[in-house]
Amino acid sequence: MVPAMRPTDLSGAVQPAIRRELIKLLYTSLPQVIAITVTSGSGAIALALDSGDIGYALISCLILITAAGRLYSLRRYRLSFANFSDQDVLRWERIYGIGAVAFSVGLGLLSFRALRLGDAAGAWMSFGLSMSFCVGMVSRAAVRPWIVLSASAVLFAPTIVAGLLRPELAYKLGACMLFLFWVMLREASRHLSTAFIERLEAQQALARQAHHDFLTGLPNRAAFLSALENAAGRVAIIAIDLDGFKSVNDRLGHHAGDSLLRQVAERLTHCIGPQGAVARFGGDEFMLLRPVDSGPAGKDAAVALTKRVVEALSLPFFVSQQPVRIGASAGILVTELTADAAVGTASLLEQVDRALYAAKRAGGGRWRWSGDEPTVLESSCA
Repeated sequence: MVPAMRPTDLSGAVQPAIRRELIKLLYTSLPQVIAITVTSGSGAIALALDSGDIGYALISCLILITAAGRLYSLRRYRLSFANFSDQDVLRWERIYGIGAVAFSVGLGLLSFRALRLGDAAGAWMSFGLSMSFCVGMVSRAAVRPWIVLSASAVLFAPTIVAGLLRPELAYKLGACMLFLFWVMLREASRHLSTAFIERLEAQQALARQAHHDFLTGLPNRAAFLSALENAAGRVAIIAIDLDGFKSVNDRLGHHAGDSLLRQVAERLTHCIGPQGAVARFGGDEFMLLRPVDSGPAGKDAAVALTKRVVEALSLPFFVSQQPVRIGASAGILVTELTADAAVGTASLLEQVDRALYAAKRAGGGRWRWSGDEPTVLESSCA
């Protein structure tokens, strides 16, 4: 299987690779979740046993159930995240958010119950648990602000309502201050999320620059070599060199040459299709990699692909508002790749390069097999 070298886009402000990193970060919060589960569960049970209140007991059950669900989801994610699709990542983001909100409901109700009962010790304990959960949530979940905003709103709402219902002015002022705290938390989480996403985007942009050709947008030599090293099974490696590119570049200028190379990249991408990979190796040389079937069918598929490429590149290009014709020569190597193969990538590239230069020496507009393949085919598109 040939590793994909072209990223896909996902609708929305966050691209798939960025979102994947953000959700992966969410699910690294297992130590924090365990800590808040132990402290919250223990605190709620202690309040229920000390007071004998049925409300505390029911809330304790809710906290323990939601905590167990969160721990289970964290474990499930860690076991299977490597195989997730983009849609799976979105689903697990929602699962994390639902779990955080559900747990917030339990802690919020604990504070509400303590305030309604006039249990000062219980109110103090539940408020401390809420703050601990809130701080831990911000440190991880702020990468997805909607989780912070939803969970904190559910967490603070019961406390604010209970505080406003108390006759004492201090409780009412405390409720107002808690609302202002939520507003500040809301802005802080958004700023933190924006900064974090921008940092990830910058890192991925640098990584993309290191593995993509800045002119054509195609994967570069390093990316192609990586794909070749990680490929398995029977593949066709096709080296493409443009015929007549230098004359166009010299006659019309480098700007026209750049435009021509970008158009060549578009045609090669169309020819290779989604099952293969195309890279710019440097100058006017390109490499194609595509899995093929075993036996004669695989060789026929490699020749058919090469023929499509040579014919596509022989059609006119429009550069500087005028038609330009070039051609292409190709070398073909069909080989079986295995993890313990004795032949390295350098040897494979050397073999296909020899076939390419044999086609160039024969006059261009041709393709030739590498190694001891008996068939020599020539194009009539030169």
